[in-house]
Amino acid sequence: MPLTVLFSIGFLYPIARLVIMSFGDAAADLEQYRRIFATPLYLGVLSRTISTAAIVTLLSLMFGYPVALAMSKARGRLALVIAAAVLVPLWTSVLVRSYAWIVLLQRSGLVNAFLVESGFIAAPLKLLYTDGAVILAMTHVLMPFMILPIANALRSISPDYALAARSLGAGPLATFLRVVLPLSLPGVFAGCVMCFILAIGFYITPALVGGPEAMTMATLIAQQTTVVLDWPFAAALSSVLLLVTLLFVLVFRRALSISKGINSVA
Repeated sequence: MPLTVLFSIGFLYPIARLVIMSFGDAAADLEQYRRIFATPLYLGVLSRTISTAAIVTLLSLMFGYPVALAMSKARGRLALVIAAAVLVPLWTSVLVRSYAWIVLLQRSGLVNAFLVESGFIAAPLKLLYTDGAVILAMTHVLMPFMILPIANALRSISPDYALAARSLGAGPLATFLRVVLPLSLPGVFAGCVMCFILAIGFYITPALVGGPEAMTMATLIAQQTTVVLDWPFAAALSSVLLLVTLLFVLVFRRALSISKGINSVA
């Protein structure tokens, strides 16, 4: 009972206040929500936020799965090196890592300097303050949240399954695709959920690396609360973002339950 009261005060009450604030002074006034869905600019920001989060999640999975696989199989000093390579960035401040990408991607940064001196380009490219810069920096920041659940799922798979598959004539690729990958799907889905939820509400990296041209819902909400001071509209934007996040969590949860059903049948 005390835990329920504490949960209600700590989580449910702020969300309820947020939703109530989005209606403004009049009860059940949907003007703020009409403003969001009737303005192409705000719908574009919402669409960019969802697409950016989806791309970052996909890239984190593509680059994070091989690292998680190596992390689960490595032993001794190599295991320590891989763990340090994953955990040290995770423990480093997001602000520091975002400023590091600014140093790398600016017109006089290391990337442009390398490309110009190597002869690949004649003049520095605009790498900073673009959607590509936001996706690159966010993928780097969020990849540990994809690697750790997958590595944990891979470690829980008994090596006897792979040995049994090999003894039945399966090659390394078939063993991975038909044994290891299906059994690691719970870790994959857990990593995807964490990366997507964190990406859809990310603020610091899009604000620093993306600038005004790559605005996301989080930066738009910050603008409405700190510059425009339109709190009801900011509350409506936050409520929409919360609803979208819950919707995708339900989709991921449904996909995970289907995956477990397929695995149990297999």
